[in-house]
Amino acid sequence: MAALEVAQLLERLPSELRNKARAIPVTFEIVPTPEMVADGIAPDTLGLFVGEELAHSGASGEVLPAQILLFIGNLWDFAEADDVVFRREVRKTVLHELGHYLGLDEAELETRHLD
Repeated sequence: MAALEVAQLLERLPSELRNKARAIPVTFEIVPTPEMVADGIAPDTLGLFVGEELAHSGASGEVLPAQILLFIGNLWDFAEADDVVFRREVRKTVLHELGHYLGLDEAELETRHLD
């Protein structure tokens, strides 16, 4: 269900943004790994952008490739097992993390109601 929602979201984006969004893989996990939590990621995190921002691609020698992680178990819990809320939160989380990939900070994402 989440993969379909992500695919539909990408199709609805404006073409310039769609092409950039397709360049970054979306990976699905149930919850953050114990290693992520040990590194400071909250156990109830819904999504995470890792890697380099688009504008800095290849500049920093970042080891991890850019990707968006969606924590499906946490999204489902956040949605209280409501399919409509779950799909909405998947879309919002992908857009939030995509914003980080495009170089937006938390304040800019909040301005766009993607916080």
